[in-house]
Amino acid sequence: MVMTKTGFRRLVLGLVACAAVWSGTLEVRGQQPTIRREELETDRDSFTFAPTTAGPDTSILEASYSFIDNRLGPEAHSFPEVLLRRGWGEKVELRLGVNYEAGGPGTVSGSEFGGEDIETEDESRILYGTKVETTEQDGWLPRSAAILQGYTPVSGPSNKSTLVCGQAWGWRFAGGWEWTTAMRYGTGFEETDAFSQWAPSSVIKVPVGARWNVHAEYFGIFSTGKEIPLNIQYGSCGGHVLATEDLEIGLRVGWGLNETTPAFFSNVGVGWRY
Repeated sequence: MVMTKTGFRRLVLGLVACAAVWSGTLEVRGQQPTIRREELETDRDSFTFAPTTAGPDTSILEASYSFIDNRLGPEAHSFPEVLLRRGWGEKVELRLGVNYEAGGPGTVSGSEFGGEDIETEDESRILYGTKVETTEQDGWLPRSAAILQGYTPVSGPSNKSTLVCGQAWGWRFAGGWEWTTAMRYGTGFEETDAFSQWAPSSVIKVPVGARWNVHAEYFGIFSTGKEIPLNIQYGSCGGHVLATEDLEIGLRVGWGLNETTPAFFSNVGVGWRY
């Protein structure tokens, strides 16, 4: 039997598709091969938020608990740090969350940055906002995303709504390494005084095997227009495991880098994509 050029081409394409399926690059649904979903990226895995959105018609539900050992004042507890991210098209996600804080001051959750005062408190707030992917990685051009969030107290001593905006940009390198940096601006209040807060952060994430990922991070919170300026700086590390393709479980710990920063914090949480 003589094979035609068209038949030979179809045979080669078929072998390539079979090899891709075997290696896990593609999945076959019916007769059409489709690309696997991107690896789950939550915002709770580090203080630096991910420069990606949830994806079209996809939701990511995140929740965590934070413990903060304050040098001055009582320890702080923050939970459930719930954040629901709903993809709206390829580049946009809508965000809604709720949290309760008890004890002393402090925050180590990126989604909870902004609006906190420095007094002992029991307070709950709702979060609402959006994230937009602004660029995709192309050579040295980083992937990036902008975020805009509002916070409104629903219980506690404060009755003032606050605002946070920020930008994250980063690169994904060979071997799956990632380096992401972010800058946030937020409003804040202490009694009747209003001030501005700035939060720079940078994180390096390294995959360990197919399901594990570890990271090291620096982040800080500084203020302008405040009588006693904020100067909070942390070094932290942590990691997560993908229990399934759509379920992440993670742990972070960190230490204050100066005397005005809490001595220690820990954060444990989950992220579920559906």
